[in-house]
Amino acid sequence: MTPALEQLAHAHGVATTYVDWSDAPVGVAPSAVAAALAAMGVDATTDAAVEAALSDVQDAPWRRLLPPSVVARGDRGAVRVHAADGAAVHLEVLLEDGSARRLVVDGDVLERRGGKVRREVPLRGLPLGWHRLQASCGDQFEEVVLCVAPERLELPPGLDRTWGWMVQLYSVRSERSWAMGDYADLRTIIERSSADGAGVVLLNPLHAETPVLPVNPSPYSPSSRRFRAVAYLHVEDVAEYTAAPAEMRAAVDALRPEADPQRVPRDPVVRAKLAALELLWPLHRADDLARWRIEQGRPLEELAVFFALAERHGPDWRTWPQELRRPEAPAVAAAAADLADRVAFWCWTQLLVDEQLAGLGAGMVVGVVHDLAVGVDAGGADAWALQDVLALDTKVGAPPDSFNQQGQDWGLPPWRPDRLAEAGYLPLRDVVRGVLRHAGGLRIDHVMGLFRLWWVPAGAGAADGTYVSYDGEAMLGVLALEAHRAGALVVGEDLGTVEPAVRQALDATGVLGSAVLWFETEDGAFLPPDRWRGTALGSLTTHDLPTAAGFLAEEQVRVRHELGQLAVPVEQERAGVQREKAALLDMLTSTGLLDQCGGDIVLAMHAVLAAAPSKVVLAAFGDAVGDLRQPNLPGTIDDYPNWRMPVADGSGRPLGLEELLGCEGVRRLTALLAEGTARRP
Repeated sequence: MTPALEQLAHAHGVATTYVDWSDAPVGVAPSAVAAALAAMGVDATTDAAVEAALSDVQDAPWRRLLPPSVVARGDRGAVRVHAADGAAVHLEVLLEDGSARRLVVDGDVLERRGGKVRREVPLRGLPLGWHRLQASCGDQFEEVVLCVAPERLELPPGLDRTWGWMVQLYSVRSERSWAMGDYADLRTIIERSSADGAGVVLLNPLHAETPVLPVNPSPYSPSSRRFRAVAYLHVEDVAEYTAAPAEMRAAVDALRPEADPQRVPRDPVVRAKLAALELLWPLHRADDLARWRIEQGRPLEELAVFFALAERHGPDWRTWPQELRRPEAPAVAAAAADLADRVAFWCWTQLLVDEQLAGLGAGMVVGVVHDLAVGVDAGGADAWALQDVLALDTKVGAPPDSFNQQGQDWGLPPWRPDRLAEAGYLPLRDVVRGVLRHAGGLRIDHVMGLFRLWWVPAGAGAADGTYVSYDGEAMLGVLALEAHRAGALVVGEDLGTVEPAVRQALDATGVLGSAVLWFETEDGAFLPPDRWRGTALGSLTTHDLPTAAGFLAEEQVRVRHELGQLAVPVEQERAGVQREKAALLDMLTSTGLLDQCGGDIVLAMHAVLAAAPSKVVLAAFGDAVGDLRQPNLPGTIDDYPNWRMPVADGSGRPLGLEELLGCEGVRRLTALLAEGTARRP
């Protein structure tokens, strides 16, 4: 790799080396670097192109008065202004409330270049919010987004330590639900958990799917992160169902699909619920819908137009007629007018979802924590509407690590850091704001993505990518402002290869980290609970890792071996897991937790959570009942039933929600965690 290419890569935040999970340095192939630059519109195919691109990126700030956007944290924010030496620059902030503030442009010159100077103007005394910053100098005028965010998030009032459940909602279906868990089942879980003293329920992402069959079962590959899934609607709780005549309700009831005992297929559920909603659509509340559409504005209209077009042209916008592939195109406006009834229908379905989520968890100290997926389906609604701020020919993933030995390719297009800044971070704001609606908290999947993401070039293997950096300070600022306004707790999934600066930034912002039993180790030994982080959400596992019973039975070795996912001989992998099991038993024994739990290893694992200082600790229903199967096996799609398994006991027998909530395993963990978190560790 030439020095010029390295310098160009650095200027655009593209890594040329990185440190892997074992703390070993790894060099990045020049082809991966060039591919990442190309995804940002930078030509690095020849030495001459590299030199030209390097000159351009160095000159770019000096061609503008202001940066593309500004995110200020508290009173320590500032904006760099570039102008001709000696020229008068006028700065003004247009605040959200309609008032204006003038800023004084003075101070020392930081740098000179080609007859221009750079000064840094402090941004002090400004209220929190989304403002506009205007600059003028002679005939030059610029206006950019200014986000003023809090320095730090505070914990929800009354939160000292609390416990709760992490729930894969589709997997916990009741006798009333239509073959998969739904928003009514969520209400049941919340009510029972709250009565038991729980303060939080963490959900798998409920992001909106494209409602055209077949539906992607993965909640981490959604069509839109700005809105919620229609598949989880409880039809009988829809206001129009209640108001419908008896014969219409009977017709709706007849659409209820039979549940598959062993699987939770999405397609029959979506097909049945959409058919039911079509029957109820003539009864929709026109005034409520009109108010909802005005309130939600352009993002809702974009979603609804996309769904209406997807019904006609297919779920992937990249295969649509060329004239429909950009949302602002005249042909899209004409099609939306032609499909006005369908657009209204899809807006209405989101109103129904919003009504069923409103108020859930309001009586808990935290409430419902919604999961934010790291990206969206490249062919879905958000990718269509926000295509200018995404690197559509690139996929997000992760480099190889000890568990995913071939790396990971999640198939999701990343934000373009340059375009996101040019858009004033408003697309990110809308995503965060949408997820935080009716939420007590937010869990950010792969929170390192606020700082850097592993970009996999089109056609390359997961291991053949590189990291691309983002403005983490700006991304955290956007998150902090929206969470502050929602009064929400924020948790970051900081697992895997995490740079120390990332955890320091999260902690300084008041974002809780994630402490997972399998990873709380040091030199091959499991940490006792008193050495866990306090500013964290503690759990045994995650959706991508073995369950408690699965770990003890070495299920993760068997399954990955049978699917060809191991990069080492199965005997070597099994030996490693057996060493981990022995180390875990040593810790449980030395701390006395195993004896306190009568020799029950799984219960003792949860006693670690109860004894740890973590602010929030969570258990999974599957761990309470001995389920061997993890919800998702990274690196697989259909060769493992990801996101399609109901909660089952150790024998594989699925458990309905009513039985699950009352079963002995759930009751034992409830008592353990309620008592344990009531004590200060």
